[in-house]
Amino acid sequence: MQLGAFSISLAVKDLQASKSFYEKLGFAMTGGDGKAWAILINGTTVIGLFQGMFDKNILTFNPGWDQSAQPLASFTDVRELQRQLRAKGLTFSSEADEATTGPASFVVVDPDGNPVLFDQHR
Repeated sequence: MQLGAFSISLAVKDLQASKSFYEKLGFAMTGGDGKAWAILINGTTVIGLFQGMFDKNILTFNPGWDQSAQPLASFTDVRELQRQLRAKGLTFSSEADEATTGPASFVVVDPDGNPVLFDQHR
C-alpha cells in the first residue's frame, strides 16, 4: 500500500513563533500563506504548521507526492486507499467521495485518538 509523502501537521497557537523556532532547527518554508499556515522542509522531513485550522496535531500522508512535494508518475489514488482500508475494517471520521477524481481526502483515527489524514492534492 503506497501512502504517499509523510508529514506531521501541527496545530500551533502562534504561526510566526512556531515558524521561527523550526527555521532555527534548519527548516525552510516551501509552501503556505505564511499567515494561517506554512509548510516547512528540512531534507526529507516535512512539517506543516496550521494556526486556527485544527484542534489536534495530525499525521498526514499525501498520495501522489514524494517527500519533496513533487508529483509521482504513478501512485495509489486516495479513493483506492480508502476502499482498501475499509476492507480491513477501519472506520472514517471523514471520507473521500469515491465517485470523484482528483483532489480528495479522508481521515481515520488511531486507537489513541490521533487523526491520520490522507490528503491528495492532484
